[in-house]
Amino acid sequence: MLRCTPSDSDRRSRSAFTYPCRMTAVAPTGADRIARAFALAKARGACALMPFITAGFPDLATTERLLRDLPDAGADLIELGFPFSDPIADGPVIAESMHQALLGGTTPEAVFAMVKRANPVVPVLAMVSVSIVGRMGAGPFLRACIDSGVSGVIVPDAGPEFWETVRAEVGGLVDSLGVVELVAPTTPRPRLEQIVRRANGFVYLLARAGITGERQDAPEVADRVAAIRSIAPARVAVGFGISTAAHVEAVGRHADGAIIGSAIVRRMGEAAQKGESAAEAALSLVRSLRSA
Repeated sequence: MLRCTPSDSDRRSRSAFTYPCRMTAVAPTGADRIARAFALAKARGACALMPFITAGFPDLATTERLLRDLPDAGADLIELGFPFSDPIADGPVIAESMHQALLGGTTPEAVFAMVKRANPVVPVLAMVSVSIVGRMGAGPFLRACIDSGVSGVIVPDAGPEFWETVRAEVGGLVDSLGVVELVAPTTPRPRLEQIVRRANGFVYLLARAGITGERQDAPEVADRVAAIRSIAPARVAVGFGISTAAHVEAVGRHADGAIIGSAIVRRMGEAAQKGESAAEAALSLVRSLRSA
């Protein structure tokens, strides 16, 4: 049963979780849906949980199931990686998942069709290489996002002026989606100010330099989040190396959201190798993170 607002028990306990009504019913644009998802998490007194999954790994049927079931497991938003042959900044776990998805024949067109079929309750953000956007064309790519129900776009390998160029070409389409840009620990202040001031989705703060992957230690993000919010009251989600409930709790003390990728994809791969359900492996981990 979907509820449009948190119940009293939800407010008292983070572990009591039932996702609210379908975002498209109350927030028609992608940017609005993303804002509402963060607001609902905040109303529960929780850090927004954002699992990353690779589209087509181990197959598109599994991805489609996860888009439907992850919200009830505790996901507030879902980051969906579009497979690419040379993933940028992705560690070996996610890179291998993308390789396997490509071997299975996953294409951007197939991913968009799958998202539309799944019709997920929560916002889905496309993590995609700039080369895929360039091959499809910015306008057709963004229209495909909107038509399929994708709420936001993350292009991690885009240059500094990418979104200015796209906005000049198809500004109305950009404004209909949540645009998410990455901020590294080494991003200089002038560049940081540009990103924060134009963010209409959220700011994706990399917890660490380097590539994605699981880490033992919790990230220290307080100073960097404070620096971002000294520029503008942007929503901030932290990723790279977030893999445990302790990490999510540490991030949630300062940021609005936590992104978990390699830990989920690794568990899915291990389950698939054993002949077990990759989807159940992902759902189980997300439930444990939410309950903690």
